[in-house]
Amino acid sequence: MKELVEVIAKALVENPDEVVVTQKEDGKNLTIELHVAASDMGKVIGKQGRIAKAIRSVVKAASSKDNRRVDVEII
Repeated sequence: MKELVEVIAKALVENPDEVVVTQKEDGKNLTIELHVAASDMGKVIGKQGRIAKAIRSVVKAASSKDNRRVDVEII
């Protein structure tokens, strides 16, 4: 999941070198934190949060086969 979020984020931003993705596990819950440059924050979130919602939907669909709950946090 971490790699999936990283590939999507790097495709969206102008500074792909500043994209950092971390992963925290807690039982069946998995939290993925996405850190981007301040100037790229709007590109990752999108108008009214549409891009962020789409990223979360893709990750949720990919994680459904693993029977895990995955949360994506954009920091």
